Amino acid sequence: MNAPLAPRARTVDIEDVERFDALVAAGAKSMHGWHFQSVDLRGRSQELVVLKASGAIFMGCSFAEGIEDLLRSRGALIFPTLPHIPFNAYRGHLYTGAELYTGIGELEYEAVPDALIYQWTLQAGAGRALNATLAMAMHDHAISDALDDFLTASEGTRVVGVMGGHAGARGSADFAQAAQLGRALTRQGFMVATGGGPGAMEAANLGAYLAPYDDAALDSAQRTLGAVPGFRPSITAWARAAQEVLRQFPAGSASLGIPTWFYGHEPPNLFATHTAKYFANSIREAVLLARSNGGIIFLPGAAGTVQEIFQDACENYYAADAAVTPMILVGRQHWESELPVRPLLEALAGGRTMSGHVHVVDSIEEACALLGDLPRATAAV
Repeated sequence: MNAPLAPRARTVDIEDVERFDALVAAGAKSMHGWHFQSVDLRGRSQELVVLKASGAIFMGCSFAEGIEDLLRSRGALIFPTLPHIPFNAYRGHLYTGAELYTGIGELEYEAVPDALIYQWTLQAGAGRALNATLAMAMHDHAISDALDDFLTASEGTRVVGVMGGHAGARGSADFAQAAQLGRALTRQGFMVATGGGPGAMEAANLGAYLAPYDDAALDSAQRTLGAVPGFRPSITAWARAAQEVLRQFPAGSASLGIPTWFYGHEPPNLFATHTAKYFANSIREAVLLARSNGGIIFLPGAAGTVQEIFQDACENYYAADAAVTPMILVGRQHWESELPVRPLLEALAGGRTMSGHVHVVDSIEEACALLGDLPRATAAV
């Protein structure tokens, strides 16, 4: 007879020194199962010496002289900071636009962290060297962990994905429509999630951010942005226009952007208050779809948006009945004639639970009203 499986050890994630201090203050005697991510512990040597270290994991942490060797000798597993890597592979928090664009007020985009990391990915051998491969994999795992922490803290808020093309210029009707959609969804209590880039993605994050403000504020922001319609030829000017909007309206609502350095030529927008940026685009796409537990609204787009539609359709096709989420396509002309996606979706969905979750509408108002009337799916975050 087989012995019963031992219960899984409880793990504790520690992403800042305040969390460590709280555990110590609560009377902890052992660090077994504690996972430290990029924590500066140089001022906590006394506590580290007293606590039992066996079973603790330290990733990219800083220690006072002699403490690292002591912890290793007592059974701790320590992953050092990887050399020649321009990002923190063990980060415990999501990015912000301000972090990715640090210095953009004085520097050109090519000198800010987002661009420097992208340039590193293009270097010969960067994707094949062992330290680089490990760093990118650990980074993407850490980002997913941080994203789930953020969504857990927002428990009860349904995430609605907004998908659309990157080509919609600031000042265009398509950009204004996406901004209105982001604002309307946020005011309905949803958390807006986009691919985090320019075009419709930036517009939806902008609308979500400005949800607490009135129509005049949204109009003013779009006029400011319209002076620099796109990120070509100058990402610097494009980002500085966004910075000006953020300066004028500093207290916005939360939304998510989930971009990737795989498409590093498309810069992340600054209006997503929380940015989960990945190296692996396949992981990024799967994460964006899986975390959109309130459904996805697809604005008119081209190849990338069509890919996202059928990736979502595949998820819904095989999902348990209670986990199927709404798919709402905005623009009958676009999705029925210009890119006739609807007939294929309906043929695919025939006879399955997802057939009642595929909708095509003409306006964002219809999309928002429909989403508000649909029952909540039970898909887990």
